[in-house]
Amino acid sequence: MLGKTELLEAIASTNRGLLASDTDRQAIQSLIARLEDRSPHVQPLEATEQLNGVWRLLYTNSRDLLGIDNIPFYKLGQIYQCVYLNEARIYNVAEVVGLPQLEGLVSVAARFEAVSQKRVNVAFERAVLGLQRLLGYRNPGSFIQTLQLQGKLPFWQGIDFQINSDRQSGWLEITYLDDDLRIGRGNQGSLFVLRKVP
Repeated sequence: MLGKTELLEAIASTNRGLLASDTDRQAIQSLIARLEDRSPHVQPLEATEQLNGVWRLLYTNSRDLLGIDNIPFYKLGQIYQCVYLNEARIYNVAEVVGLPQLEGLVSVAARFEAVSQKRVNVAFERAVLGLQRLLGYRNPGSFIQTLQLQGKLPFWQGIDFQINSDRQSGWLEITYLDDDLRIGRGNQGSLFVLRKVP
């Protein structure tokens, strides 16, 4: 699909949005809007096979996510979002690259509720911060399994705390979905372009 190829080319050099200029952001928003009009799934929350799974972030304008790159001595690595429709849960996992053996991880777990065929209300519930080595991190899927099995990680592994979901909530609308690309818009004007991890 031509619009999809153009979008992927436009975001390829932006390092997930970190290097995007104002001109880049405007062009990307225009390409996203054109692609959204041609989404293969007009009711994406019913496309469970396509939506479920691990997604890697290709581009965002979210200041919260891109701000992780400002941690001293660290750089933002890959960011993943893992969607579990049957559990109505989303996990965000951000890898943080630093000194050897001191790579970090920032993870947030949220519960969601569908309010339309495209939109979910999201309530953030749990955050985990720590060093990948101490957390036993290998990949997003295995790390999430650990979180699901353990109510709270021991203090020596990292910082694991509950989030007040009344204060930390929002919505996410899926505006484009195909077999390997997803576009979403958030309540703070955020844009997200993600590619499914096989």
